[in-house]
Amino acid sequence: MVTRALPRGALPPRRDGQSRSAASGARGQPKATTSLTAAFDRALDSMSMVLQPILRASDLAVYGYEALLRTADPDLPHPGAMLEAAEKLRRIHVLSRRIRALTADRFAAEKIDSRLLFVNLHAADFIDTSLAAGDSPLAPISGRVVFEITERASLDEIPDIRARVAELREMGYRIAIDDLGAGHSRSNLFRPLDTDFVKLDMSLVRGIEASPSKRELVATIVRSCEDRGIGVVGEGVETEEEAQTLIELGCDLLQGFYFGRPG
Repeated sequence: MVTRALPRGALPPRRDGQSRSAASGARGQPKATTSLTAAFDRALDSMSMVLQPILRASDLAVYGYEALLRTADPDLPHPGAMLEAAEKLRRIHVLSRRIRALTADRFAAEKIDSRLLFVNLHAADFIDTSLAAGDSPLAPISGRVVFEITERASLDEIPDIRARVAELREMGYRIAIDDLGAGHSRSNLFRPLDTDFVKLDMSLVRGIEASPSKRELVATIVRSCEDRGIGVVGEGVETEEEAQTLIELGCDLLQGFYFGRPG
């Protein structure tokens, strides 16, 4: 699941001044919305989580796994469709809670010792009090969970984002900035958050062995992260040449189809 910017309408609607049609519930919904709701509910029931390995660059041993959403519903057949539906229906919290519960179950079933679990967050998840609740599904393994926050997310729209991230870190969760360097921009490479990992955007990784500008930008990111004690993940690696180049540039971790597909 790729984390998206906080969309218009993701926050709960105001109660005051609510129109009669909005208060009337499903009876006032257009047929398209009713159909989307039915598809979303079916997709929730068919959801599962798969794990993709993340390897240490030094010895190519498995360091952790990223949890990725899968659904068998034909109307919402991929994570992007599920996420778009959840945003339109204002049910991001429903989807995210389901993802975290299924992820915890899958991780427990695999009996994976000592390795980390990377879990994507939507920007709207930060206003969901269940995320940092002591009885949340991931709380028992919080010390092994890394929450991924996309570099492109509209975190500025989240009230008290620093305090919310600090609360998660106090519980033992770690933080990763995902999609770093999207669009090959040198500006705003790091958000002002405590970060344990950064994951390079796939656009930086693709064909990096043949692109001096990409190699230069990744080298700059790696140096900045080394100074801050932040691990760098090269994500979306598909070829031996990409992998070797990222290793030579000093990336700490590698992920992609070249090393293993989600399963």
